[in-house]
Amino acid sequence: MKRRAFVKNLTITGGLGLVALSAPSILKGPRKAYAAEDIPVGLLFSLTGAVAVVEKTLHDAALLAIEEINAAGGVHGKQLRPIIEDPASDPATYADRARRLVIRDECVSVFGSYTSASRQAVLPVVEQRNNLYWYPTLYEGRECSRNVMYGGAVPNQQQQNFVPWLAEKFGGRFYLIGNNYVYPREENNVCKIILQEIGGEAVHEEYVPMGHSDFSSVINRIRSEQPDVIFCTLVGDSDVAFQRQFHAAGFDPAELPVASLTRSEVEVKAMGGEAAAGHFSSAPYFMGHSSPENEKFVEAYLSKYGADQVTHFVSEAAYFQVYQFKAAVEKLDPENITPAAIRDAAVGLTTMAPQGEVVIDANLHTHLWPKIAQWKSDGQAEVLVQSEERIAPEPYWAYDGETCTGEGLVRS
Repeated sequence: MKRRAFVKNLTITGGLGLVALSAPSILKGPRKAYAAEDIPVGLLFSLTGAVAVVEKTLHDAALLAIEEINAAGGVHGKQLRPIIEDPASDPATYADRARRLVIRDECVSVFGSYTSASRQAVLPVVEQRNNLYWYPTLYEGRECSRNVMYGGAVPNQQQQNFVPWLAEKFGGRFYLIGNNYVYPREENNVCKIILQEIGGEAVHEEYVPMGHSDFSSVINRIRSEQPDVIFCTLVGDSDVAFQRQFHAAGFDPAELPVASLTRSEVEVKAMGGEAAAGHFSSAPYFMGHSSPENEKFVEAYLSKYGADQVTHFVSEAAYFQVYQFKAAVEKLDPENITPAAIRDAAVGLTTMAPQGEVVIDANLHTHLWPKIAQWKSDGQAEVLVQSEERIAPEPYWAYDGETCTGEGLVRS
Protein backbone atom coordinates (compact mmCIF):
# COMPACT_ATOMS: atom_id res chain seq x y z
CA MET A 1 0.00 0.00 0.00
CA LYS A 2 3.01 2.37 -0.33
CA ARG A 3 1.14 4.43 -2.97
CA ARG A 4 -2.32 3.66 -1.75
CA ALA A 5 -2.33 5.04 1.78
CA PHE A 6 -5.72 6.59 2.45
CA VAL A 7 -5.94 10.35 2.84
CA LYS A 8 -6.67 11.50 6.33
CA ASN A 9 -7.85 14.79 7.75
CA LEU A 10 -11.24 14.85 6.08
CA THR A 11 -13.80 17.38 7.22
CA ILE A 12 -17.57 17.20 7.21
CA THR A 13 -19.12 20.33 5.72
CA GLY A 14 -22.62 21.75 5.49
CA GLY A 15 -23.63 20.35 3.24
CA LEU A 16 -15.90 14.20 -16.41
CA GLY A 17 -10.02 12.17 -42.99
CA LEU A 18 -6.51 13.49 -42.96
CA VAL A 19 -5.96 17.06 -44.12
CA ALA A 20 -3.87 17.44 -47.26
CA LEU A 21 -0.52 19.03 -46.38
CA SER A 22 2.41 19.82 -48.60
CA ALA A 23 5.83 18.52 -47.67
CA PRO A 24 7.11 21.97 -46.64
CA SER A 25 4.14 22.38 -44.30
CA ILE A 26 4.83 19.03 -42.62
CA LEU A 27 8.39 20.08 -41.91
CA LYS A 28 7.39 23.35 -40.32
CA GLY A 29 6.95 23.39 -36.52
CA PRO A 30 5.57 26.04 -34.19
CA ARG A 31 7.20 29.43 -34.41
CA LYS A 32 9.64 30.30 -31.64
CA ALA A 33 8.25 33.79 -31.24
CA TYR A 34 5.12 35.66 -32.12
CA ALA A 35 6.08 39.03 -33.53
CA ALA A 36 2.47 39.72 -34.47
CA GLU A 37 -0.08 41.00 -32.00
CA ASP A 38 -1.55 37.61 -31.20
CA ILE A 39 -0.66 34.12 -29.99
CA PRO A 40 -2.60 31.34 -31.77
CA VAL A 41 -4.04 28.57 -29.61
CA GLY A 42 -6.19 25.66 -30.75
CA LEU A 43 -9.61 24.69 -29.41
CA LEU A 44 -10.31 21.05 -30.31
CA PHE A 45 -13.66 20.26 -28.72
CA SER A 46 -16.53 18.51 -30.51
CA LEU A 47 -19.34 20.88 -31.38
CA THR A 48 -21.27 18.15 -33.19
CA GLY A 49 -21.70 14.40 -32.73
CA ALA A 50 -22.25 12.11 -29.77
CA VAL A 51 -20.04 13.84 -27.19
CA ALA A 52 -20.90 17.41 -28.21
CA VAL A 53 -23.40 17.70 -25.36
CA VAL A 54 -20.44 17.71 -22.97
CA GLU A 55 -17.58 18.99 -25.13
CA LYS A 56 -19.50 22.11 -26.19
CA THR A 57 -19.47 23.15 -22.52
CA LEU A 58 -15.69 22.62 -22.37
CA HIS A 59 -15.26 24.70 -25.52
CA ASP A 60 -17.44 27.42 -24.00
CA ALA A 61 -15.48 27.46 -20.73
CA ALA A 62 -12.10 27.64 -22.49
CA LEU A 63 -13.35 30.38 -24.80
CA LEU A 64 -14.67 32.33 -21.82
CA ALA A 65 -11.22 32.23 -20.20
CA ILE A 66 -9.56 33.37 -23.44
CA GLU A 67 -11.97 36.28 -23.77
CA GLU A 68 -11.39 37.29 -20.14
CA ILE A 69 -7.62 37.20 -20.60
CA ASN A 70 -7.81 39.25 -23.79
CA ALA A 71 -10.11 41.80 -22.18
CA ALA A 72 -7.56 42.21 -19.38
CA GLY A 73 -4.74 42.98 -21.83
CA GLY A 74 -3.74 39.56 -23.08
CA VAL A 75 -0.35 37.95 -22.47
CA HIS A 76 2.81 40.00 -22.97
CA GLY A 77 0.52 42.59 -24.53
CA LYS A 78 -0.58 40.10 -27.18
CA GLN A 79 -4.06 38.72 -27.65
CA LEU A 80 -4.74 35.00 -27.54
CA ARG A 81 -6.24 34.02 -30.90
CA PRO A 82 -8.44 30.92 -30.62
CA ILE A 83 -8.49 28.74 -33.73
CA ILE A 84 -11.53 26.49 -33.51
CA GLU A 85 -11.82 23.03 -35.02
CA ASP A 86 -14.76 20.65 -34.67
CA PRO A 87 -13.58 16.99 -34.53
CA ALA A 88 -17.23 15.89 -34.63
CA SER A 89 -16.84 13.26 -31.88
CA ASP A 90 -14.70 11.06 -34.14
CA PRO A 91 -11.22 9.96 -32.90
CA ALA A 92 -9.70 9.95 -36.41
CA THR A 93 -10.95 13.48 -36.96
CA TYR A 94 -9.37 14.61 -33.67
CA ALA A 95 -5.98 13.52 -35.02
CA ASP A 96 -6.62 15.20 -38.37
CA ARG A 97 -7.71 18.51 -36.83
CA ALA A 98 -4.86 18.41 -34.33
CA ARG A 99 -2.42 18.23 -37.27
CA ARG A 100 -4.07 21.27 -38.79
CA LEU A 101 -3.78 23.24 -35.59
CA VAL A 102 -0.19 22.25 -34.88
CA ILE A 103 1.25 22.34 -38.41
CA ARG A 104 -0.85 24.63 -40.57
CA ASP A 105 -1.96 27.09 -37.88
CA GLU A 106 1.26 26.90 -35.81
CA CYS A 107 -0.63 26.85 -32.51
CA VAL A 108 1.70 26.88 -29.56
CA SER A 109 -0.79 24.81 -27.53
CA VAL A 110 -4.05 23.00 -28.17
CA PHE A 111 -6.89 22.68 -25.65
CA GLY A 112 -9.27 19.81 -26.20
CA SER A 113 -11.11 16.51 -25.74
CA TYR A 114 -13.34 14.77 -23.28
CA THR A 115 -12.87 11.03 -23.84
CA SER A 116 -9.69 9.01 -23.45
CA ALA A 117 -10.15 7.72 -27.00
CA SER A 118 -9.91 11.23 -28.40
CA ARG A 119 -6.92 12.10 -26.22
CA GLN A 120 -5.12 8.97 -27.34
CA ALA A 121 -5.85 9.86 -30.97
CA VAL A 122 -4.23 13.27 -30.54
CA LEU A 123 -1.30 11.99 -28.48
CA PRO A 124 0.91 10.81 -31.39
CA VAL A 125 0.39 14.15 -33.16
CA VAL A 126 1.55 16.32 -30.27
CA GLU A 127 4.37 13.94 -29.36
CA GLN A 128 5.71 13.81 -32.93
CA ARG A 129 5.56 17.60 -33.27
CA ASN A 130 6.64 18.25 -29.66
CA ASN A 131 3.56 20.38 -29.10
CA LEU A 132 1.41 20.67 -25.97
CA TYR A 133 -2.14 19.33 -25.44
CA TRP A 134 -4.17 20.61 -22.49
CA TYR A 135 -6.61 17.86 -21.48
CA PRO A 136 -9.22 18.83 -18.83
CA THR A 137 -10.98 15.53 -18.18
CA LEU A 138 -10.77 13.06 -15.32
CA TYR A 139 -9.18 9.90 -16.67
CA GLU A 140 -7.91 6.45 -15.77
CA GLY A 141 -4.39 7.58 -14.88
CA ARG A 142 -2.34 5.10 -16.91
CA GLU A 143 -0.54 7.58 -19.13
CA CYS A 144 2.64 9.60 -18.71
CA SER A 145 3.33 11.92 -21.64
CA ARG A 146 5.60 14.96 -21.67
CA ASN A 147 3.29 16.58 -24.24
CA VAL A 148 -0.02 16.50 -22.33
CA MET A 149 -1.06 18.77 -19.48
CA TYR A 150 -3.59 16.78 -17.44
CA GLY A 151 -6.13 18.97 -15.64
CA GLY A 152 -8.64 16.37 -14.47
CA ALA A 153 -8.66 13.93 -11.57
CA VAL A 154 -6.86 10.59 -11.64
CA PRO A 155 -8.10 7.62 -9.55
CA ASN A 156 -6.32 8.50 -6.31
CA GLN A 157 -8.02 11.91 -6.41
CA GLN A 158 -11.51 10.42 -6.77
CA GLN A 159 -11.63 6.90 -5.34
CA GLN A 160 -9.11 6.91 -2.52
CA ASN A 161 -11.59 8.41 -0.07
CA PHE A 162 -14.83 7.69 -1.91
CA VAL A 163 -14.82 3.87 -1.90
CA PRO A 164 -13.97 3.47 1.83
CA TRP A 165 -16.51 6.18 2.72
CA LEU A 166 -19.26 4.40 0.79
CA ALA A 167 -18.36 1.02 2.26
CA GLU A 168 -18.41 2.37 5.80
CA LYS A 169 -21.72 4.15 5.29
CA PHE A 170 -23.63 1.56 3.25
CA GLY A 171 -21.65 -1.70 3.20
CA GLY A 172 -18.87 -3.24 1.13
CA ARG A 173 -20.78 -5.24 -1.51
CA PHE A 174 -20.45 -3.23 -4.74
CA TYR A 175 -22.15 -3.79 -8.10
CA LEU A 176 -19.90 -2.33 -10.85
CA ILE A 177 -21.59 -1.02 -14.00
CA GLY A 178 -19.88 0.96 -16.77
CA ASN A 179 -19.59 1.52 -20.48
CA ASN A 180 -17.31 -0.82 -22.39
CA TYR A 181 -14.10 1.16 -22.93
CA VAL A 182 -10.82 1.84 -21.19
CA TYR A 183 -11.89 4.39 -18.56
CA PRO A 184 -14.63 2.34 -16.81
CA ARG A 185 -12.54 -0.83 -16.89
CA GLU A 186 -9.48 0.81 -15.38
CA GLU A 187 -11.47 2.70 -12.74
CA ASN A 188 -13.27 -0.50 -11.78
CA ASN A 189 -9.93 -2.27 -11.45
CA VAL A 190 -8.92 0.41 -8.96
CA CYS A 191 -12.23 0.06 -7.13
CA LYS A 192 -11.71 -3.70 -6.77
CA ILE A 193 -8.18 -3.17 -5.42
CA ILE A 194 -9.50 -0.80 -2.76
CA LEU A 195 -12.40 -3.09 -1.90
CA GLN A 196 -10.01 -5.98 -1.40
CA GLU A 197 -7.87 -3.89 0.94
CA ILE A 198 -10.83 -2.85 3.10
CA GLY A 199 -12.56 -6.24 3.16
CA GLY A 200 -15.27 -5.47 0.60
CA GLU A 201 -16.10 -7.21 -2.67
CA ALA A 202 -17.42 -6.66 -6.17
CA VAL A 203 -20.50 -8.87 -6.36
CA HIS A 204 -20.94 -8.24 -10.09
CA GLU A 205 -19.07 -6.37 -12.84
CA GLU A 206 -20.80 -5.46 -16.07
CA TYR A 207 -20.13 -3.35 -19.17
CA VAL A 208 -22.52 -2.08 -21.82
CA PRO A 209 -21.84 -0.41 -25.19
CA MET A 210 -21.55 3.37 -25.46
CA GLY A 211 -25.02 4.83 -25.87
CA HIS A 212 -26.72 1.76 -24.38
CA SER A 213 -30.17 2.74 -23.11
CA ASP A 214 -32.12 -0.36 -22.00
CA PHE A 215 -31.13 -1.34 -18.47
CA SER A 216 -34.03 -3.63 -17.58
CA SER A 217 -31.80 -6.72 -17.38
CA VAL A 218 -29.23 -4.80 -15.31
CA ILE A 219 -31.91 -3.71 -12.87
CA ASN A 220 -33.16 -7.30 -12.59
CA ARG A 221 -29.62 -8.48 -11.75
CA ILE A 222 -29.28 -5.72 -9.18
CA ARG A 223 -32.45 -6.95 -7.47
CA SER A 224 -31.06 -10.48 -7.51
CA GLU A 225 -27.58 -9.62 -6.21
CA GLN A 226 -28.81 -7.18 -3.53
CA PRO A 227 -25.60 -5.13 -3.38
CA ASP A 228 -24.94 -2.31 -0.94
CA VAL A 229 -23.71 0.21 -3.53
CA ILE A 230 -24.00 0.64 -7.31
CA PHE A 231 -20.57 1.86 -8.45
CA CYS A 232 -21.28 3.60 -11.74
CA THR A 233 -18.89 4.55 -14.53
CA LEU A 234 -21.53 4.97 -17.20
CA VAL A 235 -21.13 8.15 -19.23
CA GLY A 236 -23.39 10.55 -21.08
CA ASP A 237 -26.65 9.19 -22.44
CA SER A 238 -26.10 5.77 -20.84
CA ASP A 239 -25.80 7.31 -17.39
CA VAL A 240 -28.96 9.36 -17.95
CA ALA A 241 -30.96 6.34 -19.17
CA PHE A 242 -29.74 4.09 -16.36
CA GLN A 243 -30.51 6.55 -13.60
CA ARG A 244 -33.99 7.30 -14.91
CA GLN A 245 -34.81 3.57 -15.05
CA PHE A 246 -33.21 2.91 -11.66
CA HIS A 247 -35.32 5.68 -10.14
CA ALA A 248 -38.48 4.45 -11.90
CA ALA A 249 -37.83 0.95 -10.51
CA GLY A 250 -38.39 2.34 -7.02
CA PHE A 251 -34.95 1.88 -5.42
CA ASP A 252 -34.39 4.01 -2.32
CA PRO A 253 -31.03 5.86 -2.44
CA ALA A 254 -30.89 5.75 1.35
CA GLU A 255 -30.70 1.95 1.08
CA LEU A 256 -29.03 1.43 -2.31
CA PRO A 257 -27.19 4.50 -3.63
CA VAL A 258 -25.64 4.97 -7.04
CA ALA A 259 -22.11 6.28 -6.62
CA SER A 260 -20.60 7.84 -9.74
CA LEU A 261 -17.19 9.10 -10.83
CA THR A 262 -18.57 10.57 -14.05
CA ARG A 263 -21.90 12.15 -13.17
CA SER A 264 -21.86 15.94 -13.15
CA GLU A 265 -24.38 18.76 -13.29
CA VAL A 266 -24.70 18.17 -17.06
CA GLU A 267 -25.95 14.58 -16.70
CA VAL A 268 -28.14 15.47 -13.71
CA LYS A 269 -29.76 18.27 -15.70
CA ALA A 270 -30.50 15.76 -18.50
CA MET A 271 -31.91 13.02 -16.23
CA GLY A 272 -33.82 15.37 -13.93
CA GLY A 273 -33.07 16.29 -10.35
CA GLU A 274 -35.64 13.89 -8.90
CA ALA A 275 -33.95 10.90 -10.53
CA ALA A 276 -30.52 11.92 -9.20
CA ALA A 277 -31.58 13.08 -5.73
CA GLY A 278 -29.97 11.18 -2.87
CA HIS A 279 -27.19 9.62 -4.95
CA PHE A 280 -23.48 10.50 -4.85
CA SER A 281 -20.59 11.71 -6.99
CA SER A 282 -16.90 12.24 -6.29
CA ALA A 283 -15.13 15.11 -8.05
CA PRO A 284 -12.80 18.06 -7.34
CA TYR A 285 -15.47 20.62 -8.23
CA PHE A 286 -19.21 21.14 -8.04
CA MET A 287 -21.12 24.17 -9.29
CA GLY A 288 -22.34 25.07 -5.81
CA HIS A 289 -18.83 25.29 -4.33
CA SER A 290 -18.50 28.46 -2.28
CA SER A 291 -15.53 30.65 -3.17
CA PRO A 292 -15.08 34.11 -4.72
CA GLU A 293 -13.37 32.54 -7.73
CA ASN A 294 -16.26 30.15 -8.32
CA GLU A 295 -18.87 32.85 -7.91
CA LYS A 296 -17.04 34.87 -10.58
CA PHE A 297 -16.74 31.85 -12.88
CA VAL A 298 -20.38 30.79 -12.56
CA GLU A 299 -21.68 34.34 -12.96
CA ALA A 300 -19.56 34.94 -16.07
CA TYR A 301 -20.47 31.58 -17.60
CA LEU A 302 -24.22 31.98 -17.07
CA SER A 303 -24.11 35.58 -18.24
CA LYS A 304 -22.43 34.57 -21.50
CA TYR A 305 -24.18 31.28 -22.24
CA GLY A 306 -27.55 31.50 -20.52
CA ALA A 307 -29.04 31.33 -17.04
CA ASP A 308 -30.22 27.76 -17.66
CA GLN A 309 -26.67 26.46 -18.19
CA VAL A 310 -24.51 24.65 -15.61
CA THR A 311 -20.82 24.46 -14.80
CA HIS A 312 -19.21 21.15 -13.85
CA PHE A 313 -15.93 19.49 -12.94
CA VAL A 314 -14.64 19.19 -16.51
CA SER A 315 -15.73 22.63 -17.72
CA GLU A 316 -14.06 24.10 -14.63
CA ALA A 317 -10.77 22.43 -15.58
CA ALA A 318 -11.12 23.58 -19.21
CA TYR A 319 -11.46 27.10 -17.81
CA PHE A 320 -8.58 27.08 -15.35
CA GLN A 321 -6.18 25.37 -17.77
CA VAL A 322 -6.29 28.45 -20.01
CA TYR A 323 -5.22 30.51 -17.01
CA GLN A 324 -2.44 28.01 -16.29
CA PHE A 325 -1.28 28.47 -19.89
CA LYS A 326 -1.36 32.25 -19.44
CA ALA A 327 0.70 32.09 -16.26
CA ALA A 328 3.29 29.83 -17.90
CA VAL A 329 3.63 32.06 -20.98
CA GLU A 330 4.03 35.12 -18.76
CA LYS A 331 7.16 33.53 -17.29
CA LEU A 332 8.77 33.30 -20.74
CA ASP A 333 10.71 35.69 -22.92
CA PRO A 334 8.16 36.73 -25.55
CA GLU A 335 10.72 35.77 -28.20
CA ASN A 336 10.88 32.18 -26.94
CA ILE A 337 7.29 31.03 -26.66
CA THR A 338 7.49 27.37 -27.62
CA PRO A 339 5.44 24.40 -26.42
CA ALA A 340 8.42 22.89 -24.60
CA ALA A 341 9.20 26.20 -22.90
CA ILE A 342 5.55 26.58 -21.85
CA ARG A 343 5.55 23.05 -20.40
CA ASP A 344 8.71 23.65 -18.40
CA ALA A 345 7.46 27.00 -17.13
CA ALA A 346 4.15 25.44 -16.09
CA VAL A 347 5.66 22.90 -13.69
CA GLY A 348 5.08 24.05 -10.12
CA LEU A 349 2.71 26.84 -11.12
CA THR A 350 -0.08 27.63 -8.68
CA THR A 351 -3.35 29.00 -10.04
CA MET A 352 -6.44 30.05 -8.12
CA ALA A 353 -9.15 27.97 -9.77
CA PRO A 354 -12.87 27.97 -8.89
CA GLN A 355 -12.34 24.79 -6.81
CA GLY A 356 -9.34 26.27 -4.93
CA GLU A 357 -5.64 26.77 -5.55
CA VAL A 358 -4.37 24.11 -7.97
CA VAL A 359 -0.76 23.22 -8.78
CA ILE A 360 0.84 21.58 -11.81
CA ASP A 361 2.98 18.64 -10.73
CA ALA A 362 6.31 17.66 -12.30
CA ASN A 363 4.43 14.74 -13.90
CA LEU A 364 2.21 17.35 -15.66
CA HIS A 365 -0.91 16.28 -13.77
CA THR A 366 -2.67 18.64 -11.36
CA HIS A 367 -2.99 18.80 -7.58
CA LEU A 368 -6.75 19.02 -6.88
CA TRP A 369 -9.32 19.21 -4.06
CA PRO A 370 -11.36 15.94 -3.84
CA LYS A 371 -14.97 16.24 -2.73
CA ILE A 372 -17.83 13.82 -2.09
CA ALA A 373 -21.27 15.24 -2.75
CA GLN A 374 -24.90 14.16 -2.70
CA TRP A 375 -27.28 15.26 -5.44
CA LYS A 376 -30.40 17.22 -4.56
CA SER A 377 -33.71 17.44 -6.40
CA ASP A 378 -32.84 20.93 -7.69
CA GLY A 379 -29.99 19.45 -9.75
CA GLN A 380 -27.22 20.80 -7.54
CA ALA A 381 -24.87 18.85 -5.27
CA GLU A 382 -24.35 19.24 -1.54
CA VAL A 383 -20.71 18.66 -0.62
CA LEU A 384 -20.53 16.31 2.35
CA VAL A 385 -16.82 15.56 2.56
CA GLN A 386 -13.79 17.38 1.22
CA SER A 387 -10.09 17.16 1.71
CA GLU A 388 -8.44 19.72 3.96
CA GLU A 389 -5.53 19.98 1.55
CA ARG A 390 -4.74 19.58 -2.11
CA ILE A 391 -4.17 15.98 -3.13
CA ALA A 392 -1.19 15.24 -5.34
CA PRO A 393 -1.90 13.34 -8.57
CA GLU A 394 -0.49 9.81 -8.68
CA PRO A 395 -0.97 8.23 -12.10
CA TYR A 396 -0.51 4.45 -11.86
CA TRP A 397 -1.35 4.79 -8.14
CA ALA A 398 -3.10 1.43 -7.94
CA TYR A 399 -0.41 -0.40 -9.87
CA ASP A 400 2.77 -1.11 -7.93
CA GLY A 401 5.97 -0.89 -9.95
CA GLU A 402 4.94 1.99 -12.24
CA THR A 403 5.31 5.71 -11.44
CA CYS A 404 4.86 8.79 -13.60
CA THR A 405 7.64 11.30 -12.88
CA GLY A 406 8.98 14.51 -14.34
CA GLU A 407 11.27 12.42 -16.48
CA GLY A 408 8.51 10.13 -17.70
CA LEU A 409 7.28 6.66 -16.76
CA VAL A 410 9.52 4.77 -14.32
CA ARG A 411 9.18 1.02 -13.81
CA SER A 412 10.71 -0.60 -10.77
